[in-house]
Amino acid sequence: MELTLYNTLGRTLQTFKPIKPKEIYIYACGPTVYNFAHIGNLKTYINEDILKRTLRFNGFKVKHVENITDVGHLVSDEDTGEDKMELSASKEGLTIWEIAGKYTQAFKEDITALNIQFPNVWCKATDHINEQIELVKKLEELGLTYIIEDGVYYDTSKFSDYGILGGQKLEELQAGARVQLAEGKRNNTDFALWKISPKESKRLMEWESPWGVGFPGWHIECSAMALKYLGEQIDIHCGGVDHVKVHHTNEIAQVEPVTQKKWVNFWFHVEFLNEKDGKMSKSKGEFLTLSLLKKKGFEPLAYRYYVLNSHYRSKLNFSFEALESARQGFSNLIDKISLLKADVAPGEVAHAQLDDIHLNINTIINKDLNTPELMAYMWKVIKDQSINVQTKLDSLQYFDQILGLELLKIEAKKEEDVEVSSDLQDLLDKRNEAKKLRDFKTADALRNEIQAQGYAIIDTKDGAKLKKL
Repeated sequence: MELTLYNTLGRTLQTFKPIKPKEIYIYACGPTVYNFAHIGNLKTYINEDILKRTLRFNGFKVKHVENITDVGHLVSDEDTGEDKMELSASKEGLTIWEIAGKYTQAFKEDITALNIQFPNVWCKATDHINEQIELVKKLEELGLTYIIEDGVYYDTSKFSDYGILGGQKLEELQAGARVQLAEGKRNNTDFALWKISPKESKRLMEWESPWGVGFPGWHIECSAMALKYLGEQIDIHCGGVDHVKVHHTNEIAQVEPVTQKKWVNFWFHVEFLNEKDGKMSKSKGEFLTLSLLKKKGFEPLAYRYYVLNSHYRSKLNFSFEALESARQGFSNLIDKISLLKADVAPGEVAHAQLDDIHLNINTIINKDLNTPELMAYMWKVIKDQSINVQTKLDSLQYFDQILGLELLKIEAKKEEDVEVSSDLQDLLDKRNEAKKLRDFKTADALRNEIQAQGYAIIDTKDGAKLKKL
């Protein structure tokens, strides 16, 4: 079955056709390394990993390039304010290079724990300043830029297709823009290509350029690095839905006037992970990280399992109750697989059945990466009494080529009973009662109190147990 993907450019499901036979070029927007990634960020990378795995399952070779933003990402929509990297360095009392190194390493550790495959190329913005300057110069030569006191700006009124990705005309974007018109800025939608450092202060990161000492705008880095590593046309560009109307729209405006070609064939965007108060964000102060989930007793692959039970284009509303349900589902899955592996008479592989399973997997995932349906089908295969054990085990290698849950590597874990004090048992009993009454606020508070004493709660079909952290 042909692979069908939703293309943000056109907002329709389309049959995927590569630019080159059997070789796919993907560019994905990576992290801004000023803080830890929150679990909403990580949801995007999990879904992008499913895309890569699906392409490979279909026999394609994939070249994946991903950026590391370590400069130029300002805190406001107006191309003003502090650079997020500089702000973080100031808060933590570290050099800006130490901040970049610390959070780049943390990000890579997170995606490793989630079994997300690394890109073929990591590219840091600060390693490609010359490429960014050269691209700005080309845009300047085309008459698409102008200079005001604080930098070089792109004149969006001179690019006729500006806003095409977001499905809006330039006039609509101008009228609905959230930003205020800065002094000297011609249009609300115009954006900085190169920011000039203030004369009265020295920035932590700045470079010489034809327009003065300064630093690149946030948007220019992705365009410049994608052009360098993937060429003038790429198959798929990935990112979160929040990138559609500004960041990715600006990327198109920076590339297509220079190349005179359609730059990206498919735009792949992942929906938000929402908290109860809306979109998950780092700007709220405390935010949910993978490390925090681990401290609460949730394994990273349980979070991956949780994400894959929702379609990448659907908003996913986060709660610890829902994550706990997913953790239990994942634990049950591993237990089922462990029992299959322990079977003393697994039988011979039924190749016809296995071929049918392989075909069904391909058909399901090729419908716009339908992971919820694929997960349901996996459970159906595991429970199907007409399929013998060895055939089921062999089929799991196909499922896991896409799902990436390490199904054949993880054995069921036997949780040892923990002796606890009467006070701790009382807290556990109260937590269980609150959960039965669906008083999740109280249940979460009691869970946190138990965790503070060095124990994690493991919910099993035989009731809740405690595990020493």
